[in-house]
Amino acid sequence: MVEANALAAAIGARVKQERKTRHWTLDQLAEVAGVSRRMIVNVENGAANPSVNTLLRISDALGIGLPALVEPPARSGVRVTRKDEGSTLWQGDHGGRGVLVAGTQKPDVLELWDWTLNVGDTHVSEEHMAGTKELLQVLSGTAEIVVGDEAFRLTAGDAITFSGDLPHSYTNVDQDTVRFVLAVFEPNVGSRENGAASARHS
Repeated sequence: MVEANALAAAIGARVKQERKTRHWTLDQLAEVAGVSRRMIVNVENGAANPSVNTLLRISDALGIGLPALVEPPARSGVRVTRKDEGSTLWQGDHGGRGVLVAGTQKPDVLELWDWTLNVGDTHVSEEHMAGTKELLQVLSGTAEIVVGDEAFRLTAGDAITFSGDLPHSYTNVDQDTVRFVLAVFEPNVGSRENGAASARHS
């Protein structure tokens, strides 16, 4: 996996570059993203370990999509991610992790994730922007997926499709490690006025 400090530095540099391209102050980006100015400063300095929710708020505010924060677009339009080259953007309290393996650029952003939830791990997401869809398949273990007020228990081989613009969470309810793949589709990224998110994202 990409080393954490190097990833934080790369994300910080990209956020700063995108903010300056828009001639936004730190306060302007903080306001549009709905996060504190201190958080923006820490992210740009590579000193923060922001949550996935925070990174999504910032990428929505900039109108570029989460994959663009991790690495710039490939010149040829083709990018190969080798084994263990994904970006770990979430780490659970019990050692689980969410790895962004690959993603496309705006306007229609598609993200591919590799998730591991150790015993006791839960990841809670805010609502994504309107129109976001998620597809998840459990590869091993048993996971509980909560979407809005509904809970679904999935075992190895089971899959679920749902609207990501509802609050949702993924929880390991097994005594073994849970592993699942997740695809997230965000349409029309960057089309909102001033690049601002019309709804808050996970």
